[in-house]
Amino acid sequence: MSRGRIGSSGDLLQSYDRRELDAVIVRLQTSRDDGEMIAEERFGWFAAPDWQRRGYEPLPVAMLAEPCGVRAMASQVLDAAGIAWTEIFVGGGVAAVTAGLGVAVFAPRMLPLGAVDIGDRLGRPALPRLPIFIHSRLTEGPPRDALTTLSVAFRSAARG
Repeated sequence: MSRGRIGSSGDLLQSYDRRELDAVIVRLQTSRDDGEMIAEERFGWFAAPDWQRRGYEPLPVAMLAEPCGVRAMASQVLDAAGIAWTEIFVGGGVAAVTAGLGVAVFAPRMLPLGAVDIGDRLGRPALPRLPIFIHSRLTEGPPRDALTTLSVAFRSAARG
């Protein structure tokens, strides 16, 4: 019986290396050459449509907990741009953005309903694209076909 798992890229790669998983799709692969890059995902700064920054207060940002690569990217970009920010929610940004509490970094394919890109409006720094890799021992049959379909979907979403 096949099963899937969602987790951090590091945890998924460790499970793959221990042969607990036959294939993984991960972001931010470092120092490995055994995966195939299937897409470069773009990101943006998103908030509720009516969200407004209050004066000169630090930018309220919702993020996932460490060791999230998107979290690291967002904090590095903000720090490099000299933008004061504060973490207002840990565990993802969907709830915080939906409630209008602050901003979060999302890939467009992961947006909460109603969220809008506020990067240009508020002069937020541009975010780099992050590579998505697939690692697989699957060579044929329905599982490999499903993995090929997922790869095509990621490529399509990254272009959008």
